[in-house]
Amino acid sequence: MITGNRIRTAILDIPGGAMCFDSSRIQSPSDQLFNPGNPQLEATSVQVGGRQSAWFVRAEFGSAVLRHYRRGGMIARISRDRYIWTGASSTRSFAEFRILQELHSLGVKVPAPLAAAYWRSGPFYRAAILIERIQGVRTLAEAPAHPHAVARAIHAMHRAGIWHADLNAYNVLLDQTGQVWLIDFDRARRRTMSTSLRQANLLRLRRSLLKVAGQNGAQYWSQVQQAYEQIAADYR
Repeated sequence: MITGNRIRTAILDIPGGAMCFDSSRIQSPSDQLFNPGNPQLEATSVQVGGRQSAWFVRAEFGSAVLRHYRRGGMIARISRDRYIWTGASSTRSFAEFRILQELHSLGVKVPAPLAAAYWRSGPFYRAAILIERIQGVRTLAEAPAHPHAVARAIHAMHRAGIWHADLNAYNVLLDQTGQVWLIDFDRARRRTMSTSLRQANLLRLRRSLLKVAGQNGAQYWSQVQQAYEQIAADYR
């Protein structure tokens, strides 16, 4: 596997919590990197509606995506953005930063993590992450990529020992050069990637494609599945 750039991680205490960051990209680390109201970030909302928890930003580190962690579903009625504290390394933000850092260093096509933070309050915490923005991309839901390119990206992730918690058509991106990128590694885990776990990830993608494009989506997924099996056979 091609080796990517190494990310030099540093830790900094911030009011109420801590942040980790790539010291080669972040020259002035502070909690203001996670504040969409900071005029220096030139933040614009990624989308209208939904959880309204992500912004496109730009500063010394270049173009990036700032995301605050928000709950979905019924539990959001109880707590929209607070999670149970079980230690700094277990926070959603630090865990996702670590997964992205590992994949990026291995050359897997994922956005580079720039910074992650948490703020603790008693038994709870809030969190945010800042990741590099991939320019000129469309989601797999918008523009189907070559099935082999999609399969190759997923297989590279699996070969690195990473299980994606929500591999859907909106978390697979196609750039202008035809390369496929994987995003949103919240709740991703390092696992021994058994055949059943690999297939579970692929079937999650199938359900998403079926919802987005009906039978055409299912047929496209079959091509991805076939390509994945061919790539896996080559590594046996």
